[in-house]
Amino acid sequence: MEATGTDEVEKIKSKFMSAWHNMKYSWVLKTKTYFSRNSPVFLLGKCYHFKTDESGELSTDGSNFDKINAEISGNVEEFRKDFISRIWLTYREEFPQIKGSALTTDCGWGCTLRTGQMLLAQGLMLHFLGRAWVWPEALDIDNSDSESWTAHTVKKLTASFEASLTAEREPKILSNHHQGTLKRNCDDSEMRNEVYHRKIISWFGDSPLAAFGLHQLIEHGKKSGKIAGDWYGPAVVAHILRKAVEEARDPELQGVTVYVAQDCTVYSSDVIDRQCSLMDSGKADTKAVIILVPVRLGGERTNMDYLEFVKGILSLEYCVGIIGGKPKQSYYFAGFQDDSLIYMDPHYCQSFVDVSIKDFPLESFHCPSPKKMSFKKMDPSCTIGFYCRTVQDFEKASEEITKMLKSSSKEKYPLFTFVKGHSRDYDFASSPLHEESDLFSEDEKKRLKRFSTEEFVLL
Repeated sequence: MEATGTDEVEKIKSKFMSAWHNMKYSWVLKTKTYFSRNSPVFLLGKCYHFKTDESGELSTDGSNFDKINAEISGNVEEFRKDFISRIWLTYREEFPQIKGSALTTDCGWGCTLRTGQMLLAQGLMLHFLGRAWVWPEALDIDNSDSESWTAHTVKKLTASFEASLTAEREPKILSNHHQGTLKRNCDDSEMRNEVYHRKIISWFGDSPLAAFGLHQLIEHGKKSGKIAGDWYGPAVVAHILRKAVEEARDPELQGVTVYVAQDCTVYSSDVIDRQCSLMDSGKADTKAVIILVPVRLGGERTNMDYLEFVKGILSLEYCVGIIGGKPKQSYYFAGFQDDSLIYMDPHYCQSFVDVSIKDFPLESFHCPSPKKMSFKKMDPSCTIGFYCRTVQDFEKASEEITKMLKSSSKEKYPLFTFVKGHSRDYDFASSPLHEESDLFSEDEKKRLKRFSTEEFVLL
């Protein structure tokens, strides 16, 4: 009887917490975001314009209004499609219990792990799908009847986003002939892309076996003294992601590695060594690398002198975003307009989705509406990410970013640097590629501890 009573108490407690989380975090998707027609919008290296050319003026009788309106609407639609196609990872509840704890949700503490997952997911999307890929069903997302969020909510968000840019327009209805043509054009490439789309999302599933799921990330975090329910900072998450990729056993992931900059320095030879390391299969092929650079954009507050550099970074197609946020909240920054950053917010509690089942629902892994935040509100502690497919790509990227660092820095020292050689050449302890006894070296533990004390508290 005692056991039954305890179970009932736990069920009531679980229902109460679920209701509380839904009330506390459901506001995230209900606020409107407004975009200016007069400024370009950048999203992970792609630029979108929400206005026509200067020569395109409305005639006094309004005869060319429809043409101009259609052009603006087309640009808005392309941006929406691109944004929605990014993978969105949020708080979840009712997932399998995290080992060593009673937790079945990350609401209230897991936001930086989620933003780290989103950055890594974008890197994997570049690797397997390319930057030009968009989810074919992105603009159908408002038809979702998912348990996590209602079609009514998403339709309102979509309408408010479009209304902030252009007048309402008639919905586009495809003819039967056009639909048939599209069906016939669904070739092997599209099928392959959809397989990888689902596979990438499945790697971030909330189950103990998912390579980059919350359960695995927490296991890797234990090596740096973190446990489930703790707050994680952007630098700690960068190291956790590196370990997760190193430990991943899926053959598809053997062609990707992660490098984390040491004390704001990227050592070129260390990066190239990682790219040229042997795969588990023994193949001597080069790996793609995701470079993570933990930085501080100022002291207590973000230094506005870094704004142009951050905008420059988000203008690069090989940028995979920024793990950052504002004090007490972590966001995944993916773009900007003027002096405002565009981000995806993980602070939205959704129900657990079992990604191991065939054709699991995808809608809750794609954000229906972007959000904006003034750069000056950004917390100075963040981690910047880049993806380089080949050694040549890395060398080109390091040259391009170095020029950007020099031109945008008003300070005596740049935000971070690329230097030739290995870290050991500069009397720093070099982390071995494969550590057997301990996932984090003593040097890394000291560095992580220092970062943990400097970073903001996250909710």
